[in-house]
Amino acid sequence: MPRTKGDHEARRRDVSEAVWRVLAGHGFGGLTMRAVAAELDATTGLLTHYFPTKRDLVVHALDLLDRRSASRPRRTAGAGLPALRAALLDMLPLTGEATDSNRIWVSSWDVALADPELNGDHARKYAQSRDRLRDLVAAAQQTGELPAGDPARIAAGVQSFVLGLVVQALLDPAAFPPHRQTELLDDQLAALTRTPPP
Repeated sequence: MPRTKGDHEARRRDVSEAVWRVLAGHGFGGLTMRAVAAELDATTGLLTHYFPTKRDLVVHALDLLDRRSASRPRRTAGAGLPALRAALLDMLPLTGEATDSNRIWVSSWDVALADPELNGDHARKYAQSRDRLRDLVAAAQQTGELPAGDPARIAAGVQSFVLGLVVQALLDPAAFPPHRQTELLDDQLAALTRTPPP
């Protein structure tokens, strides 16, 4: 009996779930055809129908990470400084799901640094994130919650701070539990609200 399109799509979903489980358990360093096949209880030959090369598998995994990150529930906090705070909190590993996503994302850096095309994709994603933060900073400046200054520069600073905090929380979760991450972010935002010296 021939396989239907529905069968193919269901199988592709199964493969994607297996890829995600390998990423969650081992990061991009452990993402191999063999590992995904074992997770799927299938042969590596079956996987080559979906991913002819290891790079195809990596590209699919990055796309899967993007889609899962985009579909994660986000905080809503109106406008101004609360909206900026909510966006930054959404970047931190404050929940199990956010921790898994951040761990997988950080493990993708090695892959991206070794591949110019993937490196460019990562750089664009960070730039898009900075643009969103820049707009939030500018909105908080318009309400008077943040002092005047270059919103793009401020956005780059807070993004860099949060990314550094993500790495520390992943490497030493006992020293950086969710409440401490939140406190440190609030300290950073409080520092931004003070008018810088001339």
